[in-house]
Amino acid sequence: MSLQFSADANAFPLHIVEIKDLTGFLETLPVAQKNWAVASGFSATLGSALVLHHADGTLAGGVIGYGDAKSRKRGRFHVAAAVEKLPQGSWQIVSDHSQEMLEETALGWLLASYRFDRYKTQSSLKARLVAPDGVDAAKIEAIATGEALTRDLINTPSSDMGPAELEAVARDLAEQHDAAIEVISGQDLLTENLPMLHDVGRASSRVPRLLDMTWGAEGPTLVLVGKGVCFDTGGLNLKPGGSMGLMKKDMGGSAAVLGLAHMIMALDLKLRLRVLIPAVENSVSSNSYRPQDVLTSRKGLTVEINNTDAEGRLVLADALTLADERKPDLIISMATLTGAARVAVGPDLVPFYTDDSAAATSLFQSGEKIADPLWRMPFHAPYETMIEPAIADLDNAPKGGFAGSITAALFLRRFVSEDQPYVHFDMYGWQPTSEPGRPKGGVGQGTRAILDALPDLLDL
Repeated sequence: MSLQFSADANAFPLHIVEIKDLTGFLETLPVAQKNWAVASGFSATLGSALVLHHADGTLAGGVIGYGDAKSRKRGRFHVAAAVEKLPQGSWQIVSDHSQEMLEETALGWLLASYRFDRYKTQSSLKARLVAPDGVDAAKIEAIATGEALTRDLINTPSSDMGPAELEAVARDLAEQHDAAIEVISGQDLLTENLPMLHDVGRASSRVPRLLDMTWGAEGPTLVLVGKGVCFDTGGLNLKPGGSMGLMKKDMGGSAAVLGLAHMIMALDLKLRLRVLIPAVENSVSSNSYRPQDVLTSRKGLTVEINNTDAEGRLVLADALTLADERKPDLIISMATLTGAARVAVGPDLVPFYTDDSAAATSLFQSGEKIADPLWRMPFHAPYETMIEPAIADLDNAPKGGFAGSITAALFLRRFVSEDQPYVHFDMYGWQPTSEPGRPKGGVGQGTRAILDALPDLLDL
């Protein structure tokens, strides 16, 4: 879905007021409106809203409470909490605020208008926002639409979002932006030396495939690699029912990179983009790969399988090797890879790994600036021995349970050259409870921070 601002020149004025400024603001209102605000008990608490009327009862405007600095630290997209309380029409922010606040408010408003209505009619947001002065409306709309694409993909159940359907979405996106796309599927994965991708997906009747989209003719090269496990049963190490309930979101990494790719292409950034998505379903059949099997990767490294439910790193390994072969300026992988990451930082923070401290600083600062929070985790070299079994080069699921997100990241790093700039995101991709601008369900994480940091990461 496309999320856009209103173009109504006759929008209602909207004031966003902090608690500390409320008394002064009330003095600027006509007496009747001031009295109404006092009688209504409006106190400018975070997310509160008040509708103002003219003397004849017609709509005059509105006020949204912006709380105080302490309350705002406990969340983001605060104005989005109040927009559902505004009546139908277009609204124009008329109070003075920082550029950063206006950009977050504008994006939060658009994200609050997102609805996943593929299977059930949803009431649309009645209040629409006119882009605030000084805000790059086209950029905010591109970001919001990319985020909506990510959410739609994650929210769609696997019955309608298997490898073939994910391919169709990628093809539509490529056509929209005049990008090229190639797909390797089925037995051709073996011919083209993508053996672990084939091994993981071969048990499913839904044919595994690698999606390879390219765009742009000038500038540095960025490769985005997204985990596209469209459903994960766990394979022969079958997940319990409770753990399988959200596995439609195990393609969240692919959804994130496609949403980010839309942002990059819609904004016509001066770079060369490649998107690699290993799209599979991890199923159970007589043809499933097994515990204690030893698989050979595209890179030639052998991998002992100690848990078939650690399949994401296997399909990513072949895709990362493919990405690495052309020596791009930067490789970024995004994946719903480990439950250990959620234990470490919860569902809201996205842990990321890189050996480049300057890149880590840029990403963290961008996340802070645009309300897309990240946290750096270490490629801790002393743990390398934990992923080195006795009979193969690597172990896909070290025993013991310690440092699960770190060992998974170390596994992936083995498939990227030591001198290759690389960042890995171990995302969750799911909003467990509704928050302003983020309804319960699929959500993009880390993509906006990456977009904001790209000028530093690639010297654009």
